[in-house]
Amino acid sequence: MVNKAQLPQVILLMGATATGKTDLAVEIAQRFPVEIISVDSALIYRGMDIGTAKPDAGVLAEAPHFLIDIIEPEQQYSAWNFVTEATHLIRQIVRRGNIPLLVGGTMMYYHALENGLNKLPQADALIRARLDAEAGRTGWAAMHEKLASIDPGSAGRIKPGDSQRIQRALEVYEISGQPMSVLQQKPVQGFQWDALKLILNAQDRAQLHRRVEQRFMQMLEQGIIAEVEGLKQRSGLNLALPSMRCVGYRQVWQFLDGSLNREQMIHKAIVATRQLAKRQLTWLRKQPQSHAFDCLDYRKDAIFKLLDEVFPGA
Repeated sequence: MVNKAQLPQVILLMGATATGKTDLAVEIAQRFPVEIISVDSALIYRGMDIGTAKPDAGVLAEAPHFLIDIIEPEQQYSAWNFVTEATHLIRQIVRRGNIPLLVGGTMMYYHALENGLNKLPQADALIRARLDAEAGRTGWAAMHEKLASIDPGSAGRIKPGDSQRIQRALEVYEISGQPMSVLQQKPVQGFQWDALKLILNAQDRAQLHRRVEQRFMQMLEQGIIAEVEGLKQRSGLNLALPSMRCVGYRQVWQFLDGSLNREQMIHKAIVATRQLAKRQLTWLRKQPQSHAFDCLDYRKDAIFKLLDEVFPGA
């Protein structure tokens, strides 16, 4: 009898965009008693399907994913929200006797889950609206100076043009009465489980770039422009929100606004996605104790063999 307490209890399937993580996760779910948790900051939004390459209804029926379609694009969702919800789900899945399989490419979420987060206050829409209005009058450079007067530690790390982080630091101070840089120094609990890390990387960067380009062109054929047209009609949705900063959506929105022509939109969306993939691959190369596979040239049976060895009898 295998002592499961000595085995990794969680599988982390990580990879850059367009490396085939979802397809592999579904095949793993067909062979092993896993339950899938999405680790993707774009798949959380309802109504954003084509541009996020969200698994379709058939795939989700065959292999359900937690943390997909959980909020509206107008709403905010932080790494803290993810850690809280993913931790709860992992505990539930383990209690059911199954294996949590976390799949996605939002490296910030993986980092937060493994290393822990300082418990900062939740976002406050009224405070954010007031800070936005103040910034509209004075400019974000002046808001950065304001931050420097109350939280020099955060101001020293945040660039004067980074409006989102300036706003968050001022919001935290207003809610808690303490500088965010002080709150972030308090000890936090990190990952509570052993993990088997599977990484899909790309040795041939040019081939991955071709995949990225092909996928965006396919999104155009599937109707991403119409999808963004529908989103633009929603009250309260604008380019300043995190949902509309997702690669592809911003560029299509700008095309619909007339600030980009079609060729520029396509080029900028593809370049932004390539840059995202580069950041993801850089982060993945630094991951310790992981099992890496080239997404362009690997045998899935090697992964299944590894899982059989780690989870015998599963």
